[in-house]
Amino acid sequence: MTNELPDNDHRLIGQRLDLFSFHEIAPGAPFWHPKGMIIFRELERYAREINDREGYHEIATPIMVKNEVFERSGHWQHYRDNMFWFKNHRDDNETLVLKPMNCPESTYVYNSTIRSYRDLPLRLAEIGRLHRNELSGTLGGMFRVRQITMDDAHTFVRPEDAEAELISVLKIIEDFYNMFGFKAEYILATRPEEALGEKAQWDEAERALKNSMEKSNIQYEVADGEGAFYGPKIEVHIKDSQGRDWQMGTAQLDLVMLPEKFKLEYTAEDGSRKTPWVIHRAIFGSFERFIGMLLEHTSGNLPFWLSPIQVRVITVNEKVTNYAEKIVASLKEQKIRVELDNRNETINKKIREAEIQRIPYLLVLGEKEMQADTVSVRDRETKETKIISLKEFLANIKK
Repeated sequence: MTNELPDNDHRLIGQRLDLFSFHEIAPGAPFWHPKGMIIFRELERYAREINDREGYHEIATPIMVKNEVFERSGHWQHYRDNMFWFKNHRDDNETLVLKPMNCPESTYVYNSTIRSYRDLPLRLAEIGRLHRNELSGTLGGMFRVRQITMDDAHTFVRPEDAEAELISVLKIIEDFYNMFGFKAEYILATRPEEALGEKAQWDEAERALKNSMEKSNIQYEVADGEGAFYGPKIEVHIKDSQGRDWQMGTAQLDLVMLPEKFKLEYTAEDGSRKTPWVIHRAIFGSFERFIGMLLEHTSGNLPFWLSPIQVRVITVNEKVTNYAEKIVASLKEQKIRVELDNRNETINKKIREAEIQRIPYLLVLGEKEMQADTVSVRDRETKETKIISLKEFLANIKK
C-alpha cells in the first residue's frame, strides 16, 4: 500500500513522523500517537482561542441519542444510510444513534430556557466526536474517515442580523486559511431537488450568503443543487498533493431544519414570539482532514507552534551531557517541547535523523559551546547554523 502512495501523501508523512496509524479493527478511524495528539491538542486550543475571542460559548452534547432526534430533523429520512444506529437489546422500543453531526443536539441547549432578542446572536460551539457510516471503498487516510472530530458552531440569530454575522464568520475562516498559506476556493452550494422548506426561504438564504461573500470581497463559484437538504452553504475547498479537491470549512444558513422543526423562538422587542435563523459554522471542517491536508501542504514541516518536537538538543560527546540537560531544563521552563539526543552516535547521523523528523531547531552542543555558555543553532528552514546564547535563541523563537 505505502509503496503505491506519492512521497508527499499524508499517510506516509504521518507514518514517518509517528503521528498516527490505521488498523483493521477500526476501519476509517485513526489511532492517534503521542506526537499526533500534540498537533491535535494545539489545534483544539487554537480553535478555543478563536471561539473565546469571537464570543462563542462552548457546549458538549451526548455522543449517542435516540433516533427520534433525527426523525424530527429530517436526517433519518435523508441521511440514515450514513448513520451508525442500533436497537437497544434491553429495550426493543428504543433505537439509538451515534450522532453524525452536532446540529440537532444544539437546539436542546437553546430551548433549555426562554430566549430574548437581547440574547442573540447566541453562538454555541462544540468540538464533538462524530461517526458517519462511509462506504468502506471510499475511506482514504485522514481525508475520508468514519470517526471525525468537528470544530462545530451554531449561531442563533435574528434574520436581520444574519448577513453581518456571516461576514464575521467568513473573516474568521479566511484569516485562518491565509495564516497557513492555503489557497482556498469558495463555493456557494444552492438548493437541491429534495430540500426542506419553501423556495422563497431558500432564495432568501442564498441571497444572504451571496451578499456576505460579495461584501467580504470573496471570489466564489456556484454549485447548483449541491446544498444540504436543509439549507444553502458556503464551502471552503482545498486541493491535496495529488490535485484532488476536498471540502474543508463551511458556513450554512438554516431557515427550516433547526428553526422550524425544533420550534426555536425568541421574544422580540415588541413582545411577540419570533423564529431565529441558524448559521452552521466549521473552520477546520474536521480535525482529521485538516491535519492530513496540512501535512501535505507543508511536507511535514509544520509551523513551530504545531510541531510535536520543537527543539532537539544534540550532544557531541558525553562530556557535555550535564550542560545539555541544563539547556533542556531551561527550554522546558519556557514551555518549549524539547528532546535530548545524547546517544553514542555520530553528529551527522543525529542531525540527519532529526531532519527526517522535521524538527524546527537543532541545538548542537560541544565543549566549545559549553565553555562559552552558548548553543549552536541549526534552523530547519534556512539550513543555516549560528552560535548564540540561549537567551538570544529564546528571544528569536518567541517572535
